Amino acid sequence: MADEALTPVIVQDAATNRVLMLAYANEEALRRTRETGEAWFWSRSRNELWHKGATSGDWLDLVDVRVNCEQNSLLYRVRPHAGVCHTKDASGKARKRCYYRALKDAGTLEHL
Repeated sequence: MADEALTPVIVQDAATNRVLMLAYANEEALRRTRETGEAWFWSRSRNELWHKGATSGDWLDLVDVRVNCEQNSLLYRVRPHAGVCHTKDASGKARKRCYYRALKDAGTLEHL
């Protein structure tokens, strides 16, 4: 799958408006997302279709799909079932979002 066929997807919690993650979708992932009502993506690292939650149990139920003004990215508004990120917090649970660190002036990362 060539990168040109992939569309960036911002994933947002529909209840809180918090940005949860950034992923990519191809035509098949978008079709399956719309058909099943659950988030599907294209995994660039694994080079395969990815049904979010299939192995982790961290499902994302689709509320709606929005398209930006330039029609070059998507916004999936979702209801997460549990965590979202593949990394774990200090208690061993999946993080609620992938953007859990802030970049500070000295170039260090601070956990939020």
